[in-house]
Amino acid sequence: MTSTIYYFEMTSRQEFQAVEVPEGFELRRVNDPATNARLYREVGAAWLWTDRLVWSEGEWAKWVKRAEVETWVAFLKGEEAGYLELDCQEEGRVEIVYFGLLPAMIGKGLGGAMLTKAVEVAWRLQGTERVWLHTCTEDHPHAVSNYEKRGFRLFRTEVV
Repeated sequence: MTSTIYYFEMTSRQEFQAVEVPEGFELRRVNDPATNARLYREVGAAWLWTDRLVWSEGEWAKWVKRAEVETWVAFLKGEEAGYLELDCQEEGRVEIVYFGLLPAMIGKGLGGAMLTKAVEVAWRLQGTERVWLHTCTEDHPHAVSNYEKRGFRLFRTEVV
């Protein structure tokens, strides 16, 4: 089975196209490896996220405790909605490493709001010059259009 990976970037804050965020929708920063591991499994199950399923508690802790990594959990009126991980890289690059909604929150129109909040956080980080991410053909059917609507540009594709 082949998959296409799509790489997107935003190189200027002015390219960003925010959407209105529903009342009661917010992101809260966390720094807990167990939370990352749980949300990775719960959010990623439908989209075949598998690379970290073999990580030990120690590997999760090593990743999450890095100063360059930020984890944010999304909430809608106090209920957990999803999560995202940011990785602050060299030369002002910020990667949205993981991004997604919990299964019970899919279909409620929250993808654009969550991406809006993620991009806002990424551009607020000191020295950010580029926000980037990748997705693939196994992701949610609206993922690519969501990224494009928020101002991301495709810069590379890869068939694996």
